[in-house]
Parts: sequence; structure tokens; C-alpha cells
Amino acid sequence: MTEAERIAKSFEDLFNGNPGIFVTLVGTLENITHTQASARPYPKLHSIWEIVNHLIGWRLNVLERVQGNVVKAPENNYFASIEDTSLSAWNETLAQLKDSQLLWADFLKTFNEQDFEKVNDRSNLNYYEHIQGIIQHDAYHLGQIVILAKSV
Repeated sequence: MTEAERIAKSFEDLFNGNPGIFVTLVGTLENITHTQASARPYPKLHSIWEIVNHLIGWRLNVLERVQGNVVKAPENNYFASIEDTSLSAWNETLAQLKDSQLLWADFLKTFNEQDFEKVNDRSNLNYYEHIQGIIQHDAYHLGQIVILAKSV
């Protein structure tokens, strides 16, 4: 198995596979209603929904970076208040998360491993660090989602 294939497997396992942490994004989010996702059990913390939008934003941002584009994160760091808390809006958010996963899977299938050493000019991180970082970012926020899900 190549390094790119191992990374793709780690990415997929955390999304909806069999990761070493025994919880996945899909397995956790499929049990959360739109009402629970928008709830704010701790006023100073983000809602599950806001965290999911943050994940989507960063997944797409980093994907652009490892495709050679210079991308700046928005001032709000992809954390925005949820205006439409309907079931259809929640389903759309979940679809966007799945779409981001498919984009990453497609990218990693054709990734040239020599590009791991390329450096993104804006962040000064190489592509390997970016790709590992987004997996770690997903795992970090999945932990937050799991804790919040127990509170809503």
C-alpha cells in the first residue's frame, strides 16, 4: 500500500469506516437531529451544526491548498451562526460534508506522492502536513461533536 493509499484509508475510516478511535463522523452525525445539531447546550461553545460547517470549510480550504492554490481562511474561521435550522437545511449540510469527502477521495486516488514535499506558499506547510492536518482536525472536532451529542 502506498502512503497516499494509507492516508486515503485513514481519511475514509474516520469518515465512515473503522478507525482506531471507534467513532466516525457518519456514525455520530446520523443519530443527530436538526434540532440537536442546532442546539447550544453550552452558550460559549459552538453547536454541532456550526462545527460541521467548520469542518466542511476547512476540508475544502485545505483541498484547494494541496491542489496548488493559495487560499485564505475567512475572518470567522468557517464558524457562522446557523440561520436556517430546518431538517432540509441540516440534510443539505450533511450532503455537503459527504461531497467534501468524495472530493478528497477522488483527489487522493490520483495524488502524486512526489507532491507531498511541495510547500503551500501561504501556510509554509508541505502538502503532507496539510493532508495529515485535516485528518487530525476532523478527529479533534469529532470528539467535540461526540461530547456535545451527549448533552443535547
